[in-house]
Amino acid sequence: MPKPKNKNELLEEAKHQYQHLIDLIDVLSPADQDKAFLFEDRDKNIRDVLVHLHEWHIMLEGWYQLGVVEQKNPETPAKGFTWRQLPELNLKIWQKYQQTSLAEAKTRLNNSHHRMLELIEKHTDEELFTKKRYPWTKTTSLAAYFIANTSSHYLWAQKKIKKQLRLLKQLA
Repeated sequence: MPKPKNKNELLEEAKHQYQHLIDLIDVLSPADQDKAFLFEDRDKNIRDVLVHLHEWHIMLEGWYQLGVVEQKNPETPAKGFTWRQLPELNLKIWQKYQQTSLAEAKTRLNNSHHRMLELIEKHTDEELFTKKRYPWTKTTSLAAYFIANTSSHYLWAQKKIKKQLRLLKQLA
């Protein structure tokens, strides 16, 4: 689907891609869901992918609170990191959640996904899709941040899960 152009499309695409991600995971047995990926990657398993998505939701909630609610300029992507340092930031996220179980990762992601939907629901099409409406979004729109942290990020996660599914089928 092309990028959402209004609030309804934004919500529908986020919900659709999230459900597709969950359905892909649910195809796997509980044991296969916990298996290490059969390919080299920063994320070593499904848990790592899910907590990565969750943490980016948390970061967006922080940017939203500062940038939309408090009308301040949040430090993006995170304190001490620039957008060019995403690999280092993502590694820090990976390290943060190494003691988290898959069940906890699923719960956290489900909860933060629903909070993303609630934030989107609060806004009009104009508030979401007008570029430069909020100074902290610079040249883009609030919707662009929601797209990047929901549907687009869920597609990224789906690709990793699909790769694992293919490799597991080859071993069967």
